[in-house]
Amino acid sequence: GPLPPLLLVWALAACAARASEITFELPDNAKQCFYEEIAQGTKCTLEFQVITGGHYDVDCRLEDPDGVVLYKEMKKQYDSFTFTASRNGTYKFCFSNEFSTFTHKTVYFDFQVGEDPPLFPSENRVTALTQMESACVSIHEALKSVIDYQTHFRLREAQGRSRAEDLNTRVAYWSIGEAIILLVVSIGQVFLLKSFFSDKRTTTTRVGS
Repeated sequence: GPLPPLLLVWALAACAARASEITFELPDNAKQCFYEEIAQGTKCTLEFQVITGGHYDVDCRLEDPDGVVLYKEMKKQYDSFTFTASRNGTYKFCFSNEFSTFTHKTVYFDFQVGEDPPLFPSENRVTALTQMESACVSIHEALKSVIDYQTHFRLREAQGRSRAEDLNTRVAYWSIGEAIILLVVSIGQVFLLKSFFSDKRTTTTRVGS
């Protein structure tokens, strides 16, 4: 769920050794930035997706410690970017909704720093792994893939639910509008017929006189 900015930064720093997955609210005309200390030569991946809000798009920008722009995309619904840190320092990535005047967004991002440590201390040894160790490594990799698939399916489900709720709200408003129009037309017809028969009765009375 949404987290306060300070808590987001703390959570990002706490999980920096492996990965950070955060979902947060981005108000209209707002910009949210995150900072990560990365060592030179570390491989990193930034993946994001807009879950709810407007046209499901957001601006994203990634800068190195010198302010050099490594990645910049405008009004993207989702994307993934992988890079290797060229130097030690604090890297900055920001999500902007400043182009939207009244629609807030819900944004999910996954920032992975470095690679997972080996499952076994001797995994990188010269000799081959035992059959049991190989099976454990395969299962570990398969579980990581399952976790990734589950995350993407949850995001799709949340996005689909948001679209369905938005469509339901529009249909409800349209139905209310149609009901009001029918009521006005019905009342108008009643008054029109009443006026017509009143005029006819008046005319008949005058003729009879």
